[in-house]
Amino acid sequence: MNIQTGERVLTELDRVRLASIASRGSRARLLRSRGLDAVLDDALVVPSRRVASDIVTMYSEVLLRFVDDGIERKLTLCYPGDAEPQSGFVSVLSPIGLSLLGQQVGAVVRWVCPDGSERTGEVTAILFQPEASGDYTT
Repeated sequence: MNIQTGERVLTELDRVRLASIASRGSRARLLRSRGLDAVLDDALVVPSRRVASDIVTMYSEVLLRFVDDGIERKLTLCYPGDAEPQSGFVSVLSPIGLSLLGQQVGAVVRWVCPDGSERTGEVTAILFQPEASGDYTT
C-alpha cells in the first residue's frame, strides 16, 4: 500500500465504529466529534487485514515524543468509555487522541490542549497494534 506523507489510514472497522460515535450522542460529544468527521471524510480506508503495522489504529499503544521537551510517553488510543488519561489511555475524541488516529510512525502531530496551549509530538514507535497481532475485531 502506498501512503502519501501526512495521509491518515483507518481500518474499515475503526471507520464504522467511529462514524457511529460521530453520529450519536450529546451536543458536547457532537462538538468534539467535528474534528473526527473531517478525519473520517479524508482518511484512506483499508481492510483490517491490510493495514500496515506502522499505522496508529484503535487500541494501538504508541510511543510519542513531545517535541518541546523531548519526553517520551506511552499512550494507548481508545474509545471514550475506556479513557484513563493518567494511565496513558487517551480517548480518540480528545485533541491528542484525534491527532494520533491513523498516523504513521514518524508522523509529527499537533493538537490544542484544553487550556489552549499547543503541543507537538512525533510518533516514534508503535509498541502494539491489534491488527499486527492478528486481532481484527477489537
